[in-house]
Amino acid sequence: MDMPGQVINPMQKSNFVTMLAWVFIAFAGFATFISLMQNIMVSLLIPLDKMQEAIASADAKERVPAAFIFFFSHARLFFFSFLIVSSLTLITSIGLLKRKNWARITFLALMVLGILWNIAGVLFQQFVFTSFPKMPIRTDVPVPNFEVFLTVIKVFSAVIAAGLSVLFGWIIKKLTSPDIRQEFGK
Repeated sequence: MDMPGQVINPMQKSNFVTMLAWVFIAFAGFATFISLMQNIMVSLLIPLDKMQEAIASADAKERVPAAFIFFFSHARLFFFSFLIVSSLTLITSIGLLKRKNWARITFLALMVLGILWNIAGVLFQQFVFTSFPKMPIRTDVPVPNFEVFLTVIKVFSAVIAAGLSVLFGWIIKKLTSPDIRQEFGK
């Protein structure tokens, strides 16, 4: 029997899960909105068929990297996939805030997907950059050192990908800890 003024201590909710959920609600909400706008623009405003024709014409004249041809051939699928992933992240983050175990498991899967995406992104970037034709050297036009520029981009991208992968790994570790699992009834 409860006494007046007695505080019943329900299961404590960790600040980690609450803050994690709110941060991802904000980012995923924004990403979903942007992705929705991108899908509308790609569907209504950008003539992808004409872009594909231009890429094919350019490829006939000078070799266009296969990655660009593949992207422009499947552009709508890429933009739609991003909408699906960002919407799923938003829904999962709301579920995480409400301490739903399905959301914790789905969020863990999204973190693993994020790590794999970062690794694939660095490898894909390496593939794309190595497929660029070498810059022709012209003596009449000064050209900055393009190779240094590409190296800086590759290193910066690898550092960001590694940092995000470590962050996602830490989030996975925290969400699978016994204290956090207990919050979700597991």
